Amino acid sequence: MNLPRPLVWPAAAALALSIAASPVWAEAYRYSRGERIVLLRDLTAEYATAKLAFPRAKKPLPVDAETGEMDLAEWSDSHQKHGPAARMGDILQITKVTFEKNRLVFDLNGGFKGGRKWYERIQIMGGGNVGGSSGVTPVGGPGQDGRQAAGTRLALVFPDGVPELDAQQVKELLTPIMDFEKRTATEQYVESLPEPVQAAIKEKRAVEEMDIDAVLLAMGKPERKIRETTDGVEYEDWVYGTPPGRVVFVTFRGGKVVKVRESYGGLGGSTAAPLPAQ
Repeated sequence: MNLPRPLVWPAAAALALSIAASPVWAEAYRYSRGERIVLLRDLTAEYATAKLAFPRAKKPLPVDAETGEMDLAEWSDSHQKHGPAARMGDILQITKVTFEKNRLVFDLNGGFKGGRKWYERIQIMGGGNVGGSSGVTPVGGPGQDGRQAAGTRLALVFPDGVPELDAQQVKELLTPIMDFEKRTATEQYVESLPEPVQAAIKEKRAVEEMDIDAVLLAMGKPERKIRETTDGVEYEDWVYGTPPGRVVFVTFRGGKVVKVRESYGGLGGSTAAPLPAQ
């Protein structure tokens, strides 16, 4: 026996049409499906450098898109409840973007992954009070070296609804708190070095006064290392290349390059000129 279909769908369709025609609904959904896909593609997986400390946040941290201002009370409350996500200078990655009525929500470094871990609340009591230290050492946190950023959530709020924006415009609105130009910690490190050292790294060569990280960036890992002690001072030679051919000896003392010497097939060599006085 065929029962008549309930006459409910016309009312539902009328409601859907009225919502679609609503200015608020239209304001919130200006993007076409294709435009959203493009924006998601251009923003997801992008890296940026934190310009300030970010707390971990289950509820997205609000940032006013028009003024760039934050709700400092809410940021502080999230920090107290959930702990830090990233310090100034840490690298953040956009891992998810969600469209909402009047805001864009970003998951950073995977988003919020629950409350503090058990090991983040542990403290080790050291013996004695050395150098004014209390002897209390926290375990865990956002990376054992303090540099690994944890996940959090951020909301870019548009009081009048999300307008049509491309990825570059969204990045510019986030500029007060995130720097999309300095993408990596390595780039920031290189920029902090003296100009002659920066030039040497670009030219893939070692010069005096470089530290170990700078030499690794310039020349990579050596074929072998040789340590020796002269007059009570320890030196370490990093050797690049094998004879016959060009061989470079980079000599370290106390983590700094003190000499760079080149040899060609065992037929002699030359020493790199020292850096000019600063």
